[in-house]
Amino acid sequence: MVKIKPFEVEQWMDRLETTPGVLNIAETCAASISIDDLMHMCEDKNAPGPLSLSTKLTYGAIRGSETLRRRAAALFDRASDAAPLEADNVLITQGAIAANFLVLYTLVGPGDHVICVYPTYQQLYAVPESLGASVSLWKLKRENGHVPDVGELEGLVEANTKMIIINNPNNPTGSTIPKSVLKEIVAFAKARNIIVFSDEVYSPLYHSLPPDQDAPPSVLALGYEKTVATGSMSKAFALAGIRTGWIASRDPAIIDALAAARDYTTISVSQLDDQVASYALSEPVLGPLLARNRQLAQANLGMLSAFVERHAGVCSWVTPTAGTTALVQFKRGGVPVDDASFVLDVLDKTKVLFMPASPCFGHGKDFKGFVRIGYVCETEVLVDALVKLEGYIDDYLT
Repeated sequence: MVKIKPFEVEQWMDRLETTPGVLNIAETCAASISIDDLMHMCEDKNAPGPLSLSTKLTYGAIRGSETLRRRAAALFDRASDAAPLEADNVLITQGAIAANFLVLYTLVGPGDHVICVYPTYQQLYAVPESLGASVSLWKLKRENGHVPDVGELEGLVEANTKMIIINNPNNPTGSTIPKSVLKEIVAFAKARNIIVFSDEVYSPLYHSLPPDQDAPPSVLALGYEKTVATGSMSKAFALAGIRTGWIASRDPAIIDALAAARDYTTISVSQLDDQVASYALSEPVLGPLLARNRQLAQANLGMLSAFVERHAGVCSWVTPTAGTTALVQFKRGGVPVDDASFVLDVLDKTKVLFMPASPCFGHGKDFKGFVRIGYVCETEVLVDALVKLEGYIDDYLT
């Protein structure tokens, strides 16, 4: 029997996010939108709507409609050094969480070794462990802006290393791996015939990069065939409710293997979800949708940055540059708080919810005092939450 560790961040969220009156700044999606919202955003008022009510609801296209796969493929061509990605290089899945699981379930097994950035979404290292692989954690450092140090790979790689797993933008830190570092990672892997798997679920929400830094490309854009990337409509596109994601690879054999393995699970995604996702990624809608989410992220990050600066004696961070999440450390009397107890106490006293990093993103006390805040929620929710959190700091931390 496969033994898998509890998925801590999801279990914490499931237990607490329905607390009556909660101010949820634990949510990691850009503030959700409706189909009506999408239709109002559309710049072509003559474009057909997102749903065909006359379509018979069969299983539909097993790998996803050609339209959705083509539009998802185009997302990976940003700043590409390679030929455009084709629709056949994309497999549509039930969200990125299913995409990630399918990649790991299909490509990793007993006797394999995996290198995974850390901290990151627990799924990315817990699932390989459950499948019998050994995992080395590639630890991100605050002093390096949470950008992985490629020089450390030589000390982590083993003769049986099958895969290097990265997450760009990173959850929970909100950091960005720049193109120069991505190219070094790919070159290292290519020289050793190692798969590079990039969870890009928060891409392309690169909203606060330094003026001299461009948004990095997808790992698929760097010309190495044995690269795999996942994404979804949930985070950067604010449509978690349609449960639609994708896997893309330049290696047709990888896509075929993933499709064959998926026959045992979901077969296909809902035709309705496929249609809504296709509409959201269409040219008249995609630009306004991403602009809305980038503007929301920038405005809310400014508020959170001002909060952290005002309370520099109590909290600190590495300022996020992308995505929707921030990793913030809180201290009391110069000593990091017990983040799990702190989260529960803040929720009890203020109804403000965020996630503790030690149980959700760390082993033991790796992230003592750190919490993950999802700041790309509705602005009024963030404003109310920060006011209440300020009161808590005044009463209990200073």
